[in-house]
Amino acid sequence: MSASMTATSAGITAADAAACSSRSFEVQLLAGQVETCVEQLDAVRARLSQLQLMHWQSPAGQAYRSSLRVQAIALAGAREGVLAAALALRRHSLHVAQSAPPAPGGY
Repeated sequence: MSASMTATSAGITAADAAACSSRSFEVQLLAGQVETCVEQLDAVRARLSQLQLMHWQSPAGQAYRSSLRVQAIALAGAREGVLAAALALRRHSLHVAQSAPPAPGGY
């Protein structure tokens, strides 16, 4: 019974290691998707900057440009938060990969 118990334990350990590896990969994929959001935020901010450079002569146009400036600042803050989330996910994927139990007979 001891031999079958050892074989079962080794099988669970191998399965656990595979599961951790798979979860780590999934977390990395999620980090990639979040990084894509950062790129999209950069594109929106670039477009807002182009709109801000337009010469608005009327008071309404100037108010609109001022509103764009406020939105660009808010997007910059959101970008930093999303980038921090992507970096945290990358770090977490490393921890998930390292949480796998050692292979049977390994140290």
